[in-house]
Amino acid sequence: MKEKLPNKLTMARIFMIPIFVILFYLPEGAHFNGFVSQDHSSVMWVIAAIVFAVASFTDWLDGYLARKWHVVSNFGKFADPLADKMLNMVAFVVLVGLHVVPMWAVAIIICRELAVTGLRLLLVEQGGVVMAAAMPGKIKTATQMLSVIFLFIGNPLYIGTILFYVCVFFTIYSGYDYFAKNMQVFRNAD
Repeated sequence: MKEKLPNKLTMARIFMIPIFVILFYLPEGAHFNGFVSQDHSSVMWVIAAIVFAVASFTDWLDGYLARKWHVVSNFGKFADPLADKMLNMVAFVVLVGLHVVPMWAVAIIICRELAVTGLRLLLVEQGGVVMAAAMPGKIKTATQMLSVIFLFIGNPLYIGTILFYVCVFFTIYSGYDYFAKNMQVFRNAD
């Protein structure tokens, strides 16, 4: 049973994405567990932030358990980073739609994610190497998740905005780092 738990946590993260999005489209005054929301942005956004935080926590937990129990699987190697990207990209698209973050910055984040995913696929195809996340990429992911949470709970002291721009910096830096360290994939190409 424990062998499957990390992958189940990854799938739970994917299934939380539509729940997270739906919270933004519940009409004002919607009932949520007997509570009537009068201020959509302060109540529903906080609930969405909680769902996002729980989903983000499963990112750490599934990796931790898979390594601890030595149950790293090909499905996990594929689905875990995909689930992270889906969760974060959906959150950023929602934030662009709500005019909370600028579209140009989210476009940079999305383009980097697509480029690095393509690089990972080339590396696997050419040598069977699964490119592990380096520290700049881990910082990027952590600041992405934290910025989303703070932006949804009201951006106290502009913490969410600061983390968002730190995330944009590490998005660019980690993307450069991945490509700089793996240029051989292009030299070896047909």
